[in-house]
Formats: sequence, structure tokens, C-alpha cells
Amino acid sequence: MEILIDDLSRPEVGELLRAHLSNMALHSPPESVHALDFDAFRSQAVTLWSAWQDDELLGCSALKELDPHHGEIKSMRTVEKHMRRGVAAALLDHIIATARRRGYRRLSLETGSVAAFAPARALYERVGFDYCAPFADYTEDPYSVFMTKTL
Repeated sequence: MEILIDDLSRPEVGELLRAHLSNMALHSPPESVHALDFDAFRSQAVTLWSAWQDDELLGCSALKELDPHHGEIKSMRTVEKHMRRGVAAALLDHIIATARRRGYRRLSLETGSVAAFAPARALYERVGFDYCAPFADYTEDPYSVFMTKTL
């Protein structure tokens, strides 16, 4: 698996992110969907990565800098046929290593509270993320849970 910084120039990545947004909309009302839109990926504060095996897209994820010491994981998504094969874990390890290299002291995320997001929550728990209060501009939301990890 090769993990590369992505600029959304490959159509497969855009398709995966559109599928991600559609999936979020299936499980949460619009006001509770906190996934980034395409313009946000072009922000200086956001780094997007895609994971590939040869020429096949496996997944993607992003890291948003909230401040010089705090990053947020965004848009973690695995292509459906590659789920449960370690893609998300590899992307998450890559993000944690990048956050440490950048000098972040904390890494946080928002994910869904409903059953469809249980595998994601379990992955984050396995690598040491703890549940926390809303951070940054988030507020309490019954469709969201917030997690953080001290680096």
C-alpha cells in the first residue's frame, strides 16, 4: 500500500469523497454532517492523503490543523471492497505519525454516534483515542461523538 498526498486530481478520490458524503447523509441529518466539502480540501490547513495498491484506490483521509498544537482527522474513508483489510488503520497510523512530526500535542476527531459508525469508533479506541467534549467549533450533537488522543 502506498499513501500519497492527494490534490483531488484523480477522479477515483473525488468519487470516494462523494460516496463518503452520501453515506454521512444516510445516517445523520444535514446539520450533523461535518465532513469537509471539496473546497475545504484545498485549504492550507488541510492535508488529504489517498492510499493505493498499484493503480487501485483503497481509501483516503485528511488532517486539518486547528492550531499549531492540535490537529483534526477528517474524511477517513475506505473503498467498500477493501474494508476490514487494514486500510483505515494504515491511514490512521500515517496521520498520527504526521501529526507527531508536525509537533501536534493532540489529535481529535468527530464521528457518528449511531451503529453504522461503531467500526470507526472501535478503530480509534484501539489506537488510544478517548471520548471527549466537543472541540474547536463543534457543539453537543446526539449524532456525534468526539474523541481525542494526546501525542
